[in-house]
Amino acid sequence: MTQKDITFVADFLTEHFNEAPELYNRKGKYFNVERVGQYLKDEDDDLVSPPNTEGNQWFNFLKDSTHLKESPLLFPYYPEKSLHFVKRQMEGVIDQCLQKPADVIGKSVHQAVCMSLYKVSQSEDSTPELFKLPFLWNDKTSNLHYVLFTMLENSISKIHILRRHTDTSRSVSNGILAVEFGNFLNNSINESSDSRCYSCLDAHFYDDETVTVVLKESVQQEGKERVLAQLPLS
Repeated sequence: MTQKDITFVADFLTEHFNEAPELYNRKGKYFNVERVGQYLKDEDDDLVSPPNTEGNQWFNFLKDSTHLKESPLLFPYYPEKSLHFVKRQMEGVIDQCLQKPADVIGKSVHQAVCMSLYKVSQSEDSTPELFKLPFLWNDKTSNLHYVLFTMLENSISKIHILRRHTDTSRSVSNGILAVEFGNFLNNSINESSDSRCYSCLDAHFYDDETVTVVLKESVQQEGKERVLAQLPLS
C-alpha cells in the first residue's frame, strides 16, 4: 500500500468511526456507521448520522414559500429515517390514494355481452394461445367501441373486428366480423399464379374510419414479403 492509500483509510476511519458518547445509551450503536449504508437498512430506527440539510436549496425554497410550506401535495421529508422507511410510508400513501378509485370503478363494471370465440379440449394439459393482438379503439363521434384481434390455428389469415355501442343498452349491426386477406395481393405484387397467403402480424386503428395492418407472407422461405396496408372500415 502506498502512503496515499494508508492516509485515505485513516481519514475514513477517523471520519466514520469516531467514538460517539451521545450514542452510548443506544443498544449496540457506539460508533458512527458508514454514511451510505445507514440509508439502506430496513429498520425504523433513526439514522445514526443524519444528513446536514443546511444550505440545501430545496429546503430553503420551501421554507421561504408560504404556499408550499404546508402543502398536502408535497410528500413529507424524514431526515432522520432510512430509505426503506420512506419507501414504506410512500407505498402506504399510494395504496390509500388508489383504494377509493378501485372500489368505485370495480362496482361500476359489469358484463354487457358474452361471446364464445373458440373451444378447447378439456383433456389438454395446457391451453394453446389462440387469442392474439387485442387492440382497443373508441370512436367518440359514433359512440362505438372496437376490439381488433386475430385467432391462430385455422384462421391465421383473418383479422376479427368486434364492435359494440358504448351505451350497453343499444346494439349495432355486424357486432363481430372477420376480414380474410388470403391471396388478394397476387395481382398487385406478383403476377404469377402461385397461391400466396398472408397473415396478420399487427393491426391498429389509424383513425375512426381506417385500420392499418402489417401482413407477412405465410410461406416458409427466406425473403418473405411484408406489406403495410390501410383498410377502410366501410
